[in-house]
Amino acid sequence: MTNDLQSLAKQFINTDLFLKADPYGEGHINDTYAVTFQKSDGTVYRTLMQRINHTVFADPAALMSNIHGVTEFLKNKICVAHGDAIRESMTIIPTQGGSLFYQDEKGEYWRMYIFIENATTYQSCRNEQDFYNCGFAFGKFQRLLSDYPIAELTESIPDFHNTVKRFAALQEAIRQNKAGRVSLVQPEIDFALKREKDAGEIIDLLNKGMMPYRVTHNDTKLNNIMIDDTTGEAICVIDLDTVMQGAACYDFGDSIRFGASTAAEDETDLGKVSLDLHLFGVFTKGYLKVAKEFLTETELYSLAIGAKIMTFECGIRFLTDYLNGDTYFKIHREHHNLDRCHTQFKLVVDMEQKMQQMQDIVHRYCTK
Repeated sequence: MTNDLQSLAKQFINTDLFLKADPYGEGHINDTYAVTFQKSDGTVYRTLMQRINHTVFADPAALMSNIHGVTEFLKNKICVAHGDAIRESMTIIPTQGGSLFYQDEKGEYWRMYIFIENATTYQSCRNEQDFYNCGFAFGKFQRLLSDYPIAELTESIPDFHNTVKRFAALQEAIRQNKAGRVSLVQPEIDFALKREKDAGEIIDLLNKGMMPYRVTHNDTKLNNIMIDDTTGEAICVIDLDTVMQGAACYDFGDSIRFGASTAAEDETDLGKVSLDLHLFGVFTKGYLKVAKEFLTETELYSLAIGAKIMTFECGIRFLTDYLNGDTYFKIHREHHNLDRCHTQFKLVVDMEQKMQQMQDIVHRYCTK
């Protein structure tokens, strides 16, 4: 495999000496390698090479066009602000022929980036500052791209956060009952059906022009933020595969769903599951530090609601997959998807009860 990786790496860089390629990171979608080269003067450096999963991303050319457009736009903004564009944005290394990706003889798609050194991604928050940094980084990301020509973006995963269509998929799963599980989860089905109107709340605001479409990241977890090893500050948003048009509250809401919950996504003891209002405030403070200057009043109002909707959407996706026989999400035990569904629905209920407090926190950091 090393020889194959060396050959692939040379499609991007053939002027420097290839030293090695090591598996890198904890991603589950693409295969990632840290590739080490040596220049003629003895300088050793790394790049990041990835095999794009074109089962998940059916149009790698459009995907890479999205990433190229966004990163170049970011670099221009960063340079104007006298920042370090190489450390503060991902940088695509083109092939020797000038392409954004390489397709090998097996039909696999590969890409390469400059490696951002002296910075780390973390799978979970070490402290509150990490969660603040997460909010700040994604708020800044949206702010820098607030005037990006979004019509140029392709949907890398169509209808990814279209909660109405996610709800329709649940209804179809109930109708088909492929795994014969409908009778086992009637309370969960009733919970979801009771909230059908909620599924359209954000989509309706977008479709009616009451809220603008923004460039959204759509995978706003801490592990997609590079934290500077020296300063401890967030310096770069990475993993731009799901960058698409969407609502600002999609990114805000998904971060809250994952990061401000008091329990793991698959916790079986629902007594442990709730929304931590303090952590909600920590993230909101970081996010609005930079995002409040461009978000509309309706968008600001939608943030807390978006947290509930993203949680509800995730819950119905887990329930849909459970009804379909666990064909999409990887499971590690029996009824794993159902356990995940339970945590999300419990979190929805807690958010419903705390919605006014959430809105008050958003308002507080809008005015500071």
